[in-house]
Amino acid sequence: MHRSPYLTKVFRRVITHVMLLAIAVYVPTIAGAQEVDETIRVKTRVVFLDALVKDKRTGVPIADLTPENFEVLDDGNKRPISYFTRDGQARKPLAVVLVLDLRDSGAGRFLKRPEILKTITDELAKLGPRDEVAILAMDFHNEDEKRMWLTDFTRDPVQLAAALMRAPQFMEIDPEDGDKVATKDNEQQKSGVAISVGSNDTPQKSYEPPPPAANAQFKPADGEIVRTDVSVNKKGDTITRTVHANGAVDIKRTNKKGNVELEINGIYDMAAAVQDTIQKSKKDRPNSQLSIIWVSDGIAPILHEDRAATEQLVLRENVIFNSMTVELRTLFKFLLPIAKPVAGMIGLSVYGSAKRLAQLSGGEAVKISRVKDYSTGLSRIIGNLTARYSLGFSLTEDEKDDGRLHNLEVRVKAKDAKGKTRKLEVSARKGYYMSETPQVERKVGESASTREW
Repeated sequence: MHRSPYLTKVFRRVITHVMLLAIAVYVPTIAGAQEVDETIRVKTRVVFLDALVKDKRTGVPIADLTPENFEVLDDGNKRPISYFTRDGQARKPLAVVLVLDLRDSGAGRFLKRPEILKTITDELAKLGPRDEVAILAMDFHNEDEKRMWLTDFTRDPVQLAAALMRAPQFMEIDPEDGDKVATKDNEQQKSGVAISVGSNDTPQKSYEPPPPAANAQFKPADGEIVRTDVSVNKKGDTITRTVHANGAVDIKRTNKKGNVELEINGIYDMAAAVQDTIQKSKKDRPNSQLSIIWVSDGIAPILHEDRAATEQLVLRENVIFNSMTVELRTLFKFLLPIAKPVAGMIGLSVYGSAKRLAQLSGGEAVKISRVKDYSTGLSRIIGNLTARYSLGFSLTEDEKDDGRLHNLEVRVKAKDAKGKTRKLEVSARKGYYMSETPQVERKVGESASTREW
């Protein structure tokens, strides 16, 4: 059909206007979508928690539950569940940190045995293909300021086995030679060089500690001091923690009058290890679920203030803390009933903090008394880590960040094939903290007890 030049010109003009109109509508739509997405990321906060559900009689994890079977109470008030996954569905990879207390008087005396190290290696190999493990050794050579990362996060079973087999040398050889071996092997591992067990060569480079906490007060780069953290307890006492480059910590408690009530120098305690572990996980594996497995004899001297701060940190960062506690030496069993009340009088806890952290965070606390217990205990911990349900609920915009602990309780109700109520028990962290950081400063995917999406 023949079309006049005038009609053709009008037709093109109409098409042009339509296209411009479409673009005008489309671009704001994209911008609006981006703006809405950004608004959601900033203003919507979700509290996440992992819950383990087991049969009360057999202890076997239950994997067939639905969101309708769960009830989450926040300070006694029911929260609608807005996020839910379970074993077999997509889950966050695990970042497992195995912390080994290598004191000869404690767990170290068992970790010298090759059959136990092999058992641990075999159980770690049962983690999922996306899960990774790092190993931190502390208190080696019976010196409580010593610590060393035997391996960074890895899923390579050969690398994990090599790292675990290095542990005995830190207990059986001269401390000075041990420091050289630890430093050299750590550098070789980072550079991909094969590890030579038993080498006494000169170290190439000293270990660089992880970055300090966000609220740390920085000191000038003179000497070995990395940072100084200052806090005040309920009684008004001032607690000063001075952290050195080698990981050692000096702790001083001063009362309101300025008198020093307690001073401990050159230690690397549970508070320091947990903080280092969390910082390393956030830096190296920010999108993974951190789980700590603490292997010791249960003796972990820590100030009550530091224990409370560590508990808060574990809950705030949604860490699953687990403990494997070996048998105490006979002498320690005899002295512990005397030492605990004496230490309590000066505000020091000497035993049981690891189990307490496990209970608060929804982790497992297992006792080890025989060689086979390492297999069953670690298998129980790992199996329960991978069989958890991930739950989440949203906070409303008018809920202000108050900085206090909010108590959490997870309840489960389910019936069996015959319609009878199943006897189940559930483990989950006992509380959470709203973020004290302004929401706009939060980043998507950061590890925290409340996240913005």
